Amino acid sequence: MHELVLILDFGSQYTQLIARRIREEQVYCRIERSDLSATEIQSMGAKALVLSGGPSSIFEEQAPQVDPAIFELGIPILGVCYGLQIMAQHFKGNVIPGETREYGPMGIQFPTQSPLLEGVSEGSQVWMSHGDHVENIPEHFNIIARSSGDLIAGISHQSKPFYGVQFHPEVNHTVQGQTIISNFLFKIADFNRDWTSSSFVEDAIKEIQATVGDGKVLLGLSGGVDSSVLAFLMHEAIGDNCVPVFINNGLLREHETEEVKSLFEASHVKIYQHDYTEAFLSELKGVTEPEKKRKIIGRVFIEAFEEVAREIEGIDYLAQGTLYPDIIESGAITGHAVTIKSHHNVGGLPEKMSLKVIEPFKELFKDEVRAVGRVLNVPAKIIGRHPFPGPGLAVRCLGAVSEDRLSILRAADQIFIDTLYETGWYDKIWQAFTVLLPIQTVGVMGDKRTYENVLAIRAVHSLDGMTADWVRIPYEIIADVSSKIVNSVSGVNRVVYDVTSKPPGTIEWE
Repeated sequence: MHELVLILDFGSQYTQLIARRIREEQVYCRIERSDLSATEIQSMGAKALVLSGGPSSIFEEQAPQVDPAIFELGIPILGVCYGLQIMAQHFKGNVIPGETREYGPMGIQFPTQSPLLEGVSEGSQVWMSHGDHVENIPEHFNIIARSSGDLIAGISHQSKPFYGVQFHPEVNHTVQGQTIISNFLFKIADFNRDWTSSSFVEDAIKEIQATVGDGKVLLGLSGGVDSSVLAFLMHEAIGDNCVPVFINNGLLREHETEEVKSLFEASHVKIYQHDYTEAFLSELKGVTEPEKKRKIIGRVFIEAFEEVAREIEGIDYLAQGTLYPDIIESGAITGHAVTIKSHHNVGGLPEKMSLKVIEPFKELFKDEVRAVGRVLNVPAKIIGRHPFPGPGLAVRCLGAVSEDRLSILRAADQIFIDTLYETGWYDKIWQAFTVLLPIQTVGVMGDKRTYENVLAIRAVHSLDGMTADWVRIPYEIIADVSSKIVNSVSGVNRVVYDVTSKPPGTIEWE
């Protein structure tokens, strides 16, 4: 039994980042709904609580709250942003609506020493994202941090292990955020480091075996990192009772089918390949709205898997490599989060389906799945692949999807990726791809006027997919890619480079 940090989620897009940071310290944590009762928390054996941020104002009529009794449990509590305001409000502090938001990087100063901020430099950069703020602290609390805008940025109780910060220590933009989280876990809550990728694998195998028993599982294999590592995990747990099925949806990259087959044959894992190109493309014909695309793809995938399952005796379960970013962007955690976009394997799932879903990675990020893959001895070539979205090229072919437009996108994408390999940049980048835009521009080629498609190239650095920064690829490489595409891919006369980070953009364009 692992020591447990419980995170009460108020709907922040950053909530799982808190979990990720905690797990980086080899401490087990779970995310639960914000209105969990103190009795339930106690029964779970939580050793500490974190109150997350959230999109709501505490002054809204339906603003999420906590059970007041959690402050009587006698365990350390850390409030982050909205969580700080909840704590201050409970103890009769004065929280007021902000006339001016604090958003983005700011420095902090420390009027009072605190174990929470031990080792954090004076003036250190933190990430703010709030409107409401604490104007006056509750009785028996101290101010432990102020922002460069001279607002209260941190508080602590004088005798109880209650702490709150107005900024987000979990995001990368808070330079010493990991130090703050570590201080809370070890200096305040006295945790041990007892949760690792190896222990996750052990626990996941036991849970899969207990869930499935002697049953059979159809695994939706895309060839990407997540589903591939899952295939190795499921094989370790239930052997040949896991049936990995690769569906060609017609939305794959150049040579994807052959590459996936080769990778798994080399690892002696048998996979089953089925071609459903016609079914997917016919359903997507003329569809331009991104959310509709994702839901169609999710539905057709399930229909395909259920059809395959009927051909194999004893299939009751469908295993998916769903990750937490898929879930949080689909708004599927607690009901407080804002939906950014539905993912085909979350928001795109039909309400009625015959297969029961197994998702061992649904609380993990991409880098954590890669760590699990290394524990399972998954080949490095699989672990090192760039992420590829489940809906495939449909969300990179903006506007209507057709075989002609997909052919343009495949050819251009292959040029970009090949060039990154040739120049040694592929492994320096978290994700790189091309996007075919639904616009045409005037160009000139061979002294003739052209009116053809615009193609965007994108490359980002990220740890978890929740935030990302665009990669500063050398200009000469970008120029080379552009030249190769417009000269060899018929239908493209202009290439642009996406220099937008996440936020405000997303990594994929749809």
